Amino acid sequence: MPPNPAKGNVAALAGRLAVVTGASRGIGRAIARSFAKAGARVAGCARRADGESFLDDLGRQEREACLLLGCDVRDGQQVKKFRDQVEAALGGVDILVNNAGIVARAPILSLGEDTWNDVLASNLTGTFLVTKAFVSALKSRPGARIINIASIAGRTGTPMLSAYCAAKHGVVGLTRSLAEELRGDGIAVNAICPGSVDTAMLAQGMPGATPKMTADEVAATALFLASTAPMALTGACIDVFG
Repeated sequence: MPPNPAKGNVAALAGRLAVVTGASRGIGRAIARSFAKAGARVAGCARRADGESFLDDLGRQEREACLLLGCDVRDGQQVKKFRDQVEAALGGVDILVNNAGIVARAPILSLGEDTWNDVLASNLTGTFLVTKAFVSALKSRPGARIINIASIAGRTGTPMLSAYCAAKHGVVGLTRSLAEELRGDGIAVNAICPGSVDTAMLAQGMPGATPKMTADEVAATALFLASTAPMALTGACIDVFG
């Protein structure tokens, strides 16, 4: 049986291996840091692995149990290489957090096809590719979890963010489909839909918007889904906004 520790236990994820994409900044960095401090070994990825990341937020002992690798989640070959590196270094994955993504702000008439494709590839196709790469390993791990970071933009429409909204609506649909497909394999699949979070992405996508929460508050929701949430909770899209 998977661990079911009391809420707030600093060892809530002890013995678990978590993969977090987009772990260099924002929500992904906060989730990776939170998981590591809860006792998990964390394998993070970012397009560039030579800059700041969640590793800078950890103590020496925590850092030694974690790693950050370069991976562009839009590229299937890079994703497979990332998976192989993680499994060789740390073993079988218990928790997968699909967080990597980008935003582009433009009216539809000036939104270029390349930008449209890039936003969908980063947010939606990347979630598909990473999940596909790790799902076989997850099937062999008791109490495995997949957590997809969607957005309030996956629940509502936002002017000037058509590509981002389309991608995040897609992440919600993918989450619900995978929850049913993987239910029999004992894998819980859920999404988190944050509202305005104090990140660089909010400043880029919604200039002048007032953040309503921190990335650490979103990370607390991810920690719940990764640890104490019942396995019967699957296919949910948790709205972290009001």
